[in-house]
Amino acid sequence: MTSYVLMVSCQSTRGIVAAIANYLADQGCNIVDSSQFDDLDTGKFFMRVSFISEQGVGLEALVEGFKPVAAKFEMEAEIHDGKKRMKVLLMVSRFGHCLNDLLYRWKIGALPIDIVGVVSNHFDYQKVVVNHDIPFHHIPVTKANKPQAEARIMEVVEQTGTELIVLARYMQILSDSMCQKMSGRIINIHHSFLPSFKGANPYKQAYERGVKLIGATAHYVTADLDEGPIIEQDTARITHAQSADDYVSIGRDVESQVLARAIHAHIHYRTFLNGNRTIVFPASPGSYASERMG
Repeated sequence: MTSYVLMVSCQSTRGIVAAIANYLADQGCNIVDSSQFDDLDTGKFFMRVSFISEQGVGLEALVEGFKPVAAKFEMEAEIHDGKKRMKVLLMVSRFGHCLNDLLYRWKIGALPIDIVGVVSNHFDYQKVVVNHDIPFHHIPVTKANKPQAEARIMEVVEQTGTELIVLARYMQILSDSMCQKMSGRIINIHHSFLPSFKGANPYKQAYERGVKLIGATAHYVTADLDEGPIIEQDTARITHAQSADDYVSIGRDVESQVLARAIHAHIHYRTFLNGNRTIVFPASPGSYASERMG
């Protein structure tokens, strides 16, 4: 039996859930997990359904057969093979904590993705990447060559069939054009001191101000720097007894965890864009193990 995930968004109205359930039942499919949300402010409806095809109906047939249901409710609808691993391109500069964390999670099967390559504007992590048998692409970026560098990145995206770009502490601003082209398919991570502590050494600035909470935010990238729809956040408590170096260490640990959780939600089709916000359905207790192993 093959497992699939159906993602649906549309204006809220009566009969949506019944229409979806009836369609899947008619196709010989069994629903194993379902989540839905009505946004009362916008009137939009969001639904994620995980199901199994018990009679062997394939993906193409399911997609084609669902079109009349989608048209009736003017839905944006996608059906995905639940076992197909998403192709992910990682990008990094000179802070490697998120990259190393993701490589480890990928290696042990905790993050079921296909890493198609790593792009960096420096050589710092070339050896680490190559030792994992992953293609490494050194694409230097300067003010003079930024458009050409970004064009080269998009070549890598197209050549590898990249479905998701992860900025694992990639310290370059992406152009509006690239953000729009890859809308909803680029995830970034940063500390949650913004806008209080900008620029260099934000953790040192936080230490000097006696900050008691360190946090991290993972979000989809938009043309507005660090202001895209938030996917995941977390915090860690700090005391007066901890040093500026402790702030950095704890902060990087939080960043790594938050980024991994955001990617995990995205690759299992649990995130929906809702204007400047996101709808993120949690993994149900019974589904997490299967999601983990892909």
